[in-house]
Amino acid sequence: MVIKKAEILGYCMGVRRAVETAELACSENPGKKIFTLGPLIHNNSALEALAEKGVNVLKEDASDLATDGQNSVVIVRAHGVPPKVMQNLKEKGVTVIDATCPRVLSSQKRAADYAKKGYTVFLAGDKNHGEVVGISGYARASGADCIVIEHKEDAESVEYVPEKSVLLSQTTISRSEYDAIAAVLKAKNANLVVLNTICPATDERQNALIELCKDVDGILVIGGRHSANTKRLLRTAQELCAHSALIETAKEIPAEFFTLNRVGLTAGASTPDFVIDSVESALAGHENT
Repeated sequence: MVIKKAEILGYCMGVRRAVETAELACSENPGKKIFTLGPLIHNNSALEALAEKGVNVLKEDASDLATDGQNSVVIVRAHGVPPKVMQNLKEKGVTVIDATCPRVLSSQKRAADYAKKGYTVFLAGDKNHGEVVGISGYARASGADCIVIEHKEDAESVEYVPEKSVLLSQTTISRSEYDAIAAVLKAKNANLVVLNTICPATDERQNALIELCKDVDGILVIGGRHSANTKRLLRTAQELCAHSALIETAKEIPAEFFTLNRVGLTAGASTPDFVIDSVESALAGHENT
């Protein structure tokens, strides 16, 4: 069996930064309770490793946080949070460590800036995703109507696109999805401002996967089942490769993959290196048995 890894896979800059921030918070705050707002990343293996180091998970709005603020450290994950959540944390007196991805911070600021200028904000992405909730919160806090568009069909159902409107996206949306949504809204208002807020890491992983699919018999997409960018990688793999599967750990490798001659590996932006390595080792070890 030949095992090939995509040229770009696994942790993106924002996720790696968030994980390292959480690990540092544990070592620098002995005796304090360490929390994250919602799961730090969408990967169970990584979350289990952080839990062993003492990282606890709160609800995304911190409604379950006790009031002993001075003994608590709360980490804002890479997805970011709406401004009202940040304000609530400050009022509770906890130590806040903001690990919001710099690219997400940029999107929050741009949404707020356009909102203050009187623009209607259209936001392409998964409406329940933490990043989208946070960005839309900044737009609404600045006085704008924020309309979340999940799919091209949602854009088609929009009856009116105001003259002063702007479109931005969740950083992990696929380029083709975003372009399709933009085209539909542009047809309803040619003056729509379309911002490029897709993280390059998203395109890089997609492009690397497309190249990998040309040279293998099957693709294993390694990542959390709740990870938006991982699910998009799976959809691409399913379109281009006869055999494709999403797995969270090496234990989930489907039996059919051990019969293939060439297996490709890719991984979502929240998949740690040690999980990717374990999948590669499992495939190689089976070959040697």
